[in-house]
Amino acid sequence: MALGAYGIVRPADVSPQDVEIILHYTPSRDVTTNFVLKKLNAANILTPYFHNSNTGGNANVEILGGLYNLRLPASEFTNVGIYTLYIRPAEIRTSITDCGVLSALPNVKGIIIDVNDVPQQFRNKFVNQGLVGFRIEYLNSDGTKIPNFYRIVTSAFFCEPVISDQTNTSQKAIRYRYVEGNSDLIFLTLSPSSSPTNKPNATPFIGQPNQNIIITNTFFNPVTMEVQIANYDIDTLAIALYGNQTKSIDDGIYTLYDTAGNIYKQYNLFEVRDNFNELLYEVRQDRGANIDFSKNFTNIIS
Repeated sequence: MALGAYGIVRPADVSPQDVEIILHYTPSRDVTTNFVLKKLNAANILTPYFHNSNTGGNANVEILGGLYNLRLPASEFTNVGIYTLYIRPAEIRTSITDCGVLSALPNVKGIIIDVNDVPQQFRNKFVNQGLVGFRIEYLNSDGTKIPNFYRIVTSAFFCEPVISDQTNTSQKAIRYRYVEGNSDLIFLTLSPSSSPTNKPNATPFIGQPNQNIIITNTFFNPVTMEVQIANYDIDTLAIALYGNQTKSIDDGIYTLYDTAGNIYKQYNLFEVRDNFNELLYEVRQDRGANIDFSKNFTNIIS
């Protein structure tokens, strides 16, 4: 029997509000310390494209997955150097209110999040089944992140605590039950959270009360882009190599022109001689902003 080949890459149709953009700047590749990190507002610089009538989608309402316009603000790219843009899923930093079980299903373990402890801009995610598929990473007490360790949210429902009498005094009296309406608490089940059948006592770690966590969407993979700001680019170098040029014999003004015939750069050309009129140097001096516009290329060749 032949096996079919299935694609696994899905173009992201993520909202800019679910994206974080970190800007890293360094003046050169040799500088590895004292670099600058800054968080940009993704909602202002990242814009999704929408289908039009010629692309087969719902015109102007359906996001064209995977294609976004990144408008880099000129105010952030003012210095010559190397800028690295790190585009990643937005991080929601909060803490675990409690770790518990459901009163009706004691085998179902999960963590409880107080929505009031969540940053305001992300609270719309904390609804019934709103966090399914999100990734949870854990922080140590000293603020460091537990490396290479995470859990995946498998369900999320509003809940409330209930008191139940337990025959075993080692069990917690407070358990949780789902509620139909809104609540300040949400119960998240995670994967993996159940013990393996060959070792029932080996309960996977899902967190502990008051532990800080990072909740991240899994809508797309992080992307790194590099932008280098330089004094010259390929076009300006081409002007110096292949563009039109003139040299004024009387005053020694050497002029370079761009592809449109405009004056791009001017230099003074002259010689330096010693007291015996022996030639020592040939000099090309940048005239800077002191441009002689009478050296217009069109006027010279006409």
